[in-house]
Amino acid sequence: MTDDEPRRDLPSRSGPNDLRASGPLDELDLRLLDVLGTDARISNAALAAAVGVAPSTAHVRLRSLIDRGVVTGFLTSIDQRSLGLPLQAIVGVTLRPGSRQAAITAFSEAVRSLPQVLQVFFLGGHDDFIVHIAVADSSEIRTFVVDHLSAQPSVASTRTSIVFDYHRNGVAASFR
Repeated sequence: MTDDEPRRDLPSRSGPNDLRASGPLDELDLRLLDVLGTDARISNAALAAAVGVAPSTAHVRLRSLIDRGVVTGFLTSIDQRSLGLPLQAIVGVTLRPGSRQAAITAFSEAVRSLPQVLQVFFLGGHDDFIVHIAVADSSEIRTFVVDHLSAQPSVASTRTSIVFDYHRNGVAASFR
């Protein structure tokens, strides 16, 4: 199944063979996920061939994984360099103690909407947030940190690291 195919709901089924029932993932589910993790745009026929099942089985099982919330979306990976944003950085952000819940919510909402931001992680540990950004050059990193992060009254400190290389084994769904 590709991300440009329309979503079709499966007819409702009930009973012990209901594939949409929650439960542990079996070997076929894991093989499907492994193939999709490499190429989410693979056709259903190619997906079925890759895991050694009939196309109808691959379709029903993938639909089950979607309905069960195991597969939460199909994403497009964009080379930021092609957009004129060849420099990436990871910025650790520590908020000031005291105004926690309101500050966390306000900071998260403000940062997520910024065009430079690729990912935002809310953490437990030394940093409260990790913000992954893509920009044109080092002066834009400085501007981003000073104008958008350090300028917020809730921010106590930031630590910026330049990304030299990046490898992704998979994409995790949001915890929301």
